[in-house]
Amino acid sequence: MRKYLHINLDDQSIDIEELNGAECIRVGRHFIAKTLLEQGVATVDPLSPANPLIFSAGPLAGTNFSNANRISVGCKSPLTGGVKEANAGGTFAFALGQLEILGLTLHGAAADWVVIRINKDGEIGYDDAAPYLGKGNIEAAAMLFEKYGPKISMGLCGPVGEYQGLIAGISFPDPEGRPVRIAARGGVGAVMGSKKVKAIVVDLNKMPTFHDRKKVMGRVREYGNLLREDPAVEAFGKYGTAMVADLTNQLGGLPTRNFSAGRLVEASEETLELGGTHIRELTLERGGETTHACMPGCLIQCSNIYVDDKGEEMVSPLEYETLGLMGSNCGLKNPDDVARANHVANDLGVDTIEVGAMLGVLMEAGEGEYGEPAFMMAALDDIGQGNERGRFLAQGAARVGEHYNVARVPVIKNQGISAYDPRVIEVTGISMMLTAQGADHTAGNIPGHKSVGMSTEELTEASLDIQTQCAAADSLGLCLFGRSVTNVNMDLIVNTLNDAHGTNFDASFFTELGREALQLEWEFNRQAGFSEDDDELPSFFYDEALAPSGKIARHHSGQVNQHLRTLLGGEKASSE
Repeated sequence: MRKYLHINLDDQSIDIEELNGAECIRVGRHFIAKTLLEQGVATVDPLSPANPLIFSAGPLAGTNFSNANRISVGCKSPLTGGVKEANAGGTFAFALGQLEILGLTLHGAAADWVVIRINKDGEIGYDDAAPYLGKGNIEAAAMLFEKYGPKISMGLCGPVGEYQGLIAGISFPDPEGRPVRIAARGGVGAVMGSKKVKAIVVDLNKMPTFHDRKKVMGRVREYGNLLREDPAVEAFGKYGTAMVADLTNQLGGLPTRNFSAGRLVEASEETLELGGTHIRELTLERGGETTHACMPGCLIQCSNIYVDDKGEEMVSPLEYETLGLMGSNCGLKNPDDVARANHVANDLGVDTIEVGAMLGVLMEAGEGEYGEPAFMMAALDDIGQGNERGRFLAQGAARVGEHYNVARVPVIKNQGISAYDPRVIEVTGISMMLTAQGADHTAGNIPGHKSVGMSTEELTEASLDIQTQCAAADSLGLCLFGRSVTNVNMDLIVNTLNDAHGTNFDASFFTELGREALQLEWEFNRQAGFSEDDDELPSFFYDEALAPSGKIARHHSGQVNQHLRTLLGGEKASSE
C-alpha cells in the first residue's frame, strides 16, 4: 500500500488516498496524462489555480534499484499550452518512496508564499517562505538544509519561477545536496510559482515495504549486474552524456550558431572541446570527477563534477544538452564558458535547453554576437534580477523570436528543440515533431539510427518504437540511460514490479504502458486545441540546407501522422 497526497492550497486541507497493486505501478508520465485528462485540465489557463501540479514517484522509489528514483512533474504547460511531464533525478522521489508516498498534487493556490513540510511521522505542515524568496537556488537550498536538517530532500521553485518565467523548472538536490537536478522543461516552475509554493521539504527515512522484499532485492542485484556488464552503460559512466557531442558533431547534426550549421569543428582540424573525450581528459587533469550519480543507487553515474584549472568546482553537472544549446548553438567552443553560464542557470532553476535556444535567437536578431560569453551572462543576469528585459527573455525562444521577427526560431509547439538537428538526426526529429510534450529529445531519442536511404514511414516506425519505450520508462520512474539493459529485459522489470506490489503482469505490460501514455497525451493536446499542423518543423529546416551535409528536412507532419495512424491501427494519433 502507498499513500497519495492531495494538497489543497486554498484552505491548506490534505486528502490522503490509499493506493494498492496496479495503482502503485501506473505512475509518472502515464499517471500525469491520465489525471489531467480526467480532471478536464486541457482547456484551463495553465497559470491559474485550476491547473494542478503533480509530483509522481516511481513504483521502486526509495530503493537502491539503479536508475529507478526519477521524479515526474506534470501539469498543463504554460510554455506550450499542451500536456507536460518533466522529470529529474536527485533525491526527491527517493525521499517520497521512503515515506511510502507515491506522489502528491498541489491544487489551487496559496494566499501567501509557503514551504510545505512533510516529515517522516506523516505530519504535513506549512511554514513561511518569506526568508527564501528572491534568493538563488544554491543559497535557498542551503538555508532549507540548515533549518530542517541534512536528512531531507526538497522540490524548489527558483527566483524565475517566482515571477512565472516560462523557462523555469523545479529543482531537486543531488545526493550531496546541490539543487541542480531540474525538472526543467515546459515551464513547470512557473506553475509552482503561480501557486506560491517556494519549496516542498520531505524527510528521508528508510527503505519502503514491498509485497516480497527478498525477491525485490534479488532483482536489484540482477539488474545491477546487467548494467555493470553492458558496454553502453560503461561508456556513459566513463565519458558522461557529453560523449553525445562527439557523435552529433561527427554526424553533422550538432546545433551550431542557432541551427545554421551542424558541425562546430572539423574533426581533422581541431579538437571538439565540448565533447566527452576532451571534457573527460580535462576533468582528470584538473582533479574533477568524471563520473557521478545524480540520484541514490544509480550505477550508471553519467553525471560529472566539472572544475576549473585550479581544481575548484565550476558546475555539476556539465552535460550534453547544455553543451549543445548553451554551447555550440551560441557559438561557444570552450567548456569553461559553458560551465559558467550553466552554473548561473542552475542557480536560477531554469531550462538550459530553452535558455540556449532563446539566446541563439537573440544572437540571430543581432542583439549579441555568437561566441560572446559576456552577452550571455548579462542576459542571465537580467533574467535573475527579473527586470523588464529579464522577464521578457524568460518567456522563451518562441516568444522572443516572434518579438524580433526572427526567421530561424528552432521550436516545436513553442518549445526549444533539443540538441539534435532534425535535418540529419531524423528519427529524433520525428519524435520531437510527434510528441505531445513539445520539442523534447527524451520523448524518443536514437541519434545514431541510420536514416540514409530510409523512408519517412520506416523512420516513423522507429520513432514510435522508441517513443513507446521512453514513455514506459518515464511512467515507471526509470532513467532513460539504462535503456540498453531495460529495453531488452522487460520481463525482469515487470517481474520486479510484480514482486514489489503483488501484481501479475507479463512482459507485454511495459510496452502497453508506454503506448497508453502516448495515447493519453495526444488526446490531451487534441482537447487543448492542437492539430496536425502543430507537429510541423519550423520552415527554415525545410528551406535551408545544413552545412556540411547539405541536407534539408524531408519529413512533414501530414505524412508522418498518416503513417502513425496506420501503425496504431486507426486509433487516434498525435494531435489530429
